Amino acid sequence: MIYIVEDDENIGQMECYALKNSGFGTELFEDSESFFSAVARRLPTLVILDLMLPGEDGLTILRRLRDSAETRKIPIIIVSAKSGEADAVRGLDSGADDYITKPFNILEVKARIKAIMRRMGRGKDGG
Repeated sequence: MIYIVEDDENIGQMECYALKNSGFGTELFEDSESFFSAVARRLPTLVILDLMLPGEDGLTILRRLRDSAETRKIPIIIVSAKSGEADAVRGLDSGADDYITKPFNILEVKARIKAIMRRMGRGKDGG
């Protein structure tokens, strides 16, 4: 299951639609509270994380995930409108596995997800 944390409903729905059409299960969250509630119930296979969110920002969410023994190994891809080199470096240095800037090509996002899953020895179902 891929968890998408994105407050822009149009972008989040597009990501969900494209990934579901590629055989991935997805769940969309607009804020950290609903996201962490879901993580407590079921760990995701991968997280797609926006940086600019209401309340707790994406970097804080990323650090919380990396600080927990239960979630530290979950692959995380940041997808953000912050397109500066320093932003990407900050995201990767904070523990993200990949950083993609908006606007993005959904085919590239899917290819990067598949590459991470291959490296982890996981299929679409996370196993």
